[in-house]
Amino acid sequence: MSGSKYLRGAFVSFTETFPLPIPNVIIFQYNPETMTHTWTPAATGGAPSTTPHPASPAGGTGAQPADGASNPLAVTGPPGEAFSFTLMLDGNDQIADGNPVSAGLATASGVYTRLAALEMLLFPTDNSGGGLIGSISSALGITGGSSGPSTPIPAAQLPTVLFIWGPGRILPVKVTTLTTTEKLYDNILLNPTHAEVSVGLKVLTPQELQYVDGPLGTLANAAYTIAKTLREALALANLANGVGDIIGMLPV
Repeated sequence: MSGSKYLRGAFVSFTETFPLPIPNVIIFQYNPETMTHTWTPAATGGAPSTTPHPASPAGGTGAQPADGASNPLAVTGPPGEAFSFTLMLDGNDQIADGNPVSAGLATASGVYTRLAALEMLLFPTDNSGGGLIGSISSALGITGGSSGPSTPIPAAQLPTVLFIWGPGRILPVKVTTLTTTEKLYDNILLNPTHAEVSVGLKVLTPQELQYVDGPLGTLANAAYTIAKTLREALALANLANGVGDIIGMLPV
């Protein structure tokens, strides 16, 4: 059942409509059973190398690069990181969970509210604070009380989204694809009651995070740094797994 007590993934989207950022929290009804985690190397810089190349080791056969040759190993930044997975939504389980608020929403609209919240992750913000909360505020005539970020936000900027997958993996992301397969509908308003949502995410790099201003930028950069630091620590810990075996294979 979706109401069982276990740690679930979530999306948290922020907007600066009000004096303090208002989060739109989307907790996964069910955790995906599988997830594809993709890494792609950053683009090569292609600029000529200005660093002197060391001489080849004794006995080495590698030729030295010519003066002005580009370094084929030079890259422009960190590798690209992406996630893809499928979320399952079930209105009947939401009704059976017993929560009167969620059960009432599911009875009235099936899983449409959850789908709509996911779809809003793809809608851009605007200078008045767009996204889900911003759209509601504009409709009600509510304006933000702060002067806004020091750097103007372009009209088409996507909201800042955090992908939360356990305490050790909280990452700022951009939703790149969202494909919904609606499976069943209610008999009254034809609201979807069962759906599968295929989600594609791209993790934002420090270069991209420079365009997220204010406290949201601080939060997103901190999340990226913590996840990177944890990854480096885990990779360092992995050295203990094979250090004994590799020593016997070394030629020295």
